[in-house]
Amino acid sequence: MKSVPFFNYPHVFRSYEEQFKKAFHDVGNRGAFIMQSDLVEFEKSIAEYVGVKYALGVANATDGLQMGMMAGGIGPGDEVIFCSHTMVATASAIHFAGGIPVPIETGPDHLIDIDSIEAAITSKTKAICPTQLNGRTANMDAIREIAVKHGLLIFEDAAQALGSKFKGKCAGTFGVASCISLYPAKILGCLGDGGLVLTNDDSVYEKLHQMRDHGRGHDGDVHMWGLNSRLDNLQAAFLNVQFKDYPAVTSRRRQLASLYQDRLSRIEQLSLPVAPDADPDHFDVFQNYEIEAENRDELKIYLAEKGIGTLIQWGGKAVHQFTKLGFNQKLPKTESLFKKMIMIPMNMSMTDEDLHYVCDSIESFYAN
Repeated sequence: MKSVPFFNYPHVFRSYEEQFKKAFHDVGNRGAFIMQSDLVEFEKSIAEYVGVKYALGVANATDGLQMGMMAGGIGPGDEVIFCSHTMVATASAIHFAGGIPVPIETGPDHLIDIDSIEAAITSKTKAICPTQLNGRTANMDAIREIAVKHGLLIFEDAAQALGSKFKGKCAGTFGVASCISLYPAKILGCLGDGGLVLTNDDSVYEKLHQMRDHGRGHDGDVHMWGLNSRLDNLQAAFLNVQFKDYPAVTSRRRQLASLYQDRLSRIEQLSLPVAPDADPDHFDVFQNYEIEAENRDELKIYLAEKGIGTLIQWGGKAVHQFTKLGFNQKLPKTESLFKKMIMIPMNMSMTDEDLHYVCDSIESFYAN
């Protein structure tokens, strides 16, 4: 039986194995393990690629978002509006920055529902935090208009959206600060945990630079309470190896998304992501290919029997459904979405043949 895994970690390693080994020996022979030239090179490359003034490597994207909010002005009692269709990490970052996470509905593109934002604003609201999910950037014109109208800050959870654009501007560059994830399953991933925090604000950058390294400044003195959240220099070296191919990688993912669109759009029981180039305002990088499917649970079982890996994000729960965290909202559109959504394979180990096998299997399921 053919096998199409949801994500193929060994393939990533094998694709760069010799270059990874060279980077490992180079870093090891230099003893360059913490805050060294490889990290500086990586940060500069990302900042230039995204079009942001500062990119700082941190231990993970959750830390990056938390520190970005702390440095950008979120504090005790400040409400931050976010979309409930996201990883709990988004809410966690708000919480540990001192704020109060306020989940709202998901829109038709699986991102934050623009129409629900203003209804959630109170006298305590300090910021909006859109999650740029699945490699797509939200309608930032509409979000910025609301933010300006109500005097709110914007922070972005761009963990899944490196290189994604709205009207030619990259995810992670619209607000005070943002995060990018370098988790192994991301389009650009470490061989472990890692993340980035982005900002154009000089003051926020100085705070972040100190905050990620125990509050220490360029002079080595401790200027503030800080964290221990630095991107490992060895991981930065591995990322430098992979990043050279990033434009080609995103181009291939968009090609796969187009093939999915061609094959699956005829199946009436499915709702698909917006096709590449269908919306001139958006450049999507397709971190994931998340569809809505009738009889979703049965489809997942059927595809597993065919050797096809799938994933339902966040364990099948939206953030507001984690009631042990104190949430009590009812968000019917999001809850309906979570009964239908499923991610099918979208990774660089896939061949066109693999993709057609996935599509043939889905067609077969709905033909029965």
